[in-house]
Order: sequence, then C-alpha cells, then structure tokens
Amino acid sequence: MKNTYRYASVSIALEELAQMGFVYNYNLHEDTIVNDSTDLEIIHIYRYEGNSNPADESVVYGIQSKDGTKGVFVAGFAANSISAATRALIAIEIKGRN
Repeated sequence: MKNTYRYASVSIALEELAQMGFVYNYNLHEDTIVNDSTDLEIIHIYRYEGNSNPADESVVYGIQSKDGTKGVFVAGFAANSISAATRALIAIEIKGRN
C-alpha cells in the first residue's frame, strides 16, 4: 500500500525519501520506468502544489523495483511536462488502486 503526503517543497520530500533509502534517481533513467514498469511498485507519493499557480504542482514518487532498488522520480504536471515515464507511473498508480 502506498502512502500519499502533502509537503512544503520537493527538496523536503527528497530528503525524507533519501533517509528511507530511496536514493536511485529514476529521472536519470526514465527508460527503466517505461520499459520495466511491471517490475516497479510505487511505495510513497509526495505531492506539492504551488501557492499561486496550479501549474506548479509536482509529484515525487518513491519507487521500489522487484530487485529491491529504491529510488525517486520527480514529475511536474504542466501540460508540456508529461513524459512517457510520467504516464507509466500514473498507470502504475491507477492499477494499484484497483
């Protein structure tokens, strides 16, 4: 079961996740998310919403792979920032709700 949090900044979420061992940077390896999404589980979701602009929303995913690798992926939700990796994570999140 994944945990969802609201937080003051992306850096706070990244610090908290790093303390829990989520240190692999999936933003540098988006192809892993796209190609191996069935091997990944979203453990934590941290959401940040900007004070003045809804386009400032971002999400930090705490992800664990079947081999035990723990990492993070930071995604923005502006219309031009939705990548293939972000779509794959959204699909994993939706599948996890069922």
